[in-house]
This record gives sequence, C-alpha cells and structure tokens, in this order.
Amino acid sequence: MSARPKKEYGQHFLRDPNILEVIGRLAELGPDDVVLEIGPGQGVLTRYLAERVRRVHAVEIDRSLEPALSELPANVEIVFGDALRMELPRAATKLVANLPYNVATPVVVESLDGLPDVRLWCVMVQREVADRFFAQPGTREYGAVSVLVQLAAERTGFHAVSRTVFRPPPNVDSALVAFRRTGLPAEYEHVKEVVTAAFAHRRKTLPNSLALAGAASREQAVEGLAAIGRPAEARAETLAPEEFVALERALR
Repeated sequence: MSARPKKEYGQHFLRDPNILEVIGRLAELGPDDVVLEIGPGQGVLTRYLAERVRRVHAVEIDRSLEPALSELPANVEIVFGDALRMELPRAATKLVANLPYNVATPVVVESLDGLPDVRLWCVMVQREVADRFFAQPGTREYGAVSVLVQLAAERTGFHAVSRTVFRPPPNVDSALVAFRRTGLPAEYEHVKEVVTAAFAHRRKTLPNSLALAGAASREQAVEGLAAIGRPAEARAETLAPEEFVALERALR
C-alpha cells in the first residue's frame, strides 16, 4: 500500500511520467551530474534522475516513505532528515526537485550561497513562488527572494504545470522554473542581511525598514540611498538587485 501524502509536509507526489521529460530537458541532465533532490516522495523523479546522472543525493523528511524508497538504484543515496536543519551534500552540481510547498523558498534561498557548487536549479514550486523568483522591481511579486535569486542566477526555463500531474492535486497552480548560476557578489552575506531587513517592513520607506530591523540607523540609510542616487522616501521594492549591492557598500 503506497504512503499517503502528508499535508504537514506540503507533499504532492508526482503521478504523470510525461512531466519527467520536461524536468529532464530544463535541468539539462548529463552523465557527470551530481544531483540533489529535496523531497523525493515515492521516488518517481529519483528513479528518472538516477538513470541519467552520475549520482543522486535525495533528502526526505518523512520516514514513512522509507519502504517506497528502499529499492532505488545503487547511485542513489537517501538521507532522512529536515533539509532546512541539516548539512546538505556540497558535492551536488544541480538541484532538481519537486519541492514540498512549505520549504520551497527557504531551500532555494539557502542553497544560493550554502551550496556553491550547484550550477543549475530546476525546481517545481507554486506558480506564485516561481513568478516571485524573477519578478521585476516595482511589481507586487518583487521581494527579498527576487533580489537574492537574481543576484546569483539567471532564468533559463519556465513551464506551467497542470494540477493533475500530482497526487493529490493541489489547490494552487504550479510551475517548473530553471535557472543557472551567474555568480555571487563577494559581500553577498552582508547584502543578504540588508535585503532581508529592507523588505521586513514592506509598507515603510527603506530607511525606516532598515532602522526597525536593526540593519542601520535611519540617518545611515538616508545617506546610503543618497550615495546611490535614490531619495530618502524610496521603498525596497523600487531598487533593482544590483542597487542593493551598491547600498550595502554605501552603508559600510
């Protein structure tokens, strides 16, 4: 008897094999790839990956899925645990996954600098999350995750996904989004702190948000904005990703 998807883990298992070919194309799979998969579920995607890459590291939080994952190919390593609380395999060159909805954004954000050898991501996420990754400044979808992803990568593929490819069908639309690493600013860790603080109080001006989050005094923030040619009334969502790098330097 197959395990049932658990709502608390945001699980929606893949059921349509046709979507696997789309994932394979967007992920640009090759025989030398070492793939990290978060949330393998019942192993449908895992088996597909194992046939096409050198090694698959799969991380699953749900121990009840152990029987379904017990007879995978020899080049698959299954680790049971919370991907947000454990050290992930740093040898991975690609992150390819049907990400559980409740961890999709933090998994992607933490992998940008936490897994420096990952060169390409191909992830199934909620459509609104996929749109957020590469949203443009000034739009409703644009936020901290948009800035952080775009400072590290460029989008290489996008594919809207029908709800019927999952069991159970989710109540939201999904999409596959692929993106390739372009590099990280040397001061990315500090930029990340500034970006997070800037969007922490989205309705407030950027100086007020930075001050409330403890990232800088209001006066420092106003001076920093002036240094990059922005007014004191600017809000976080009006700055382009590269402007946050310039702002972090100005604040320092």
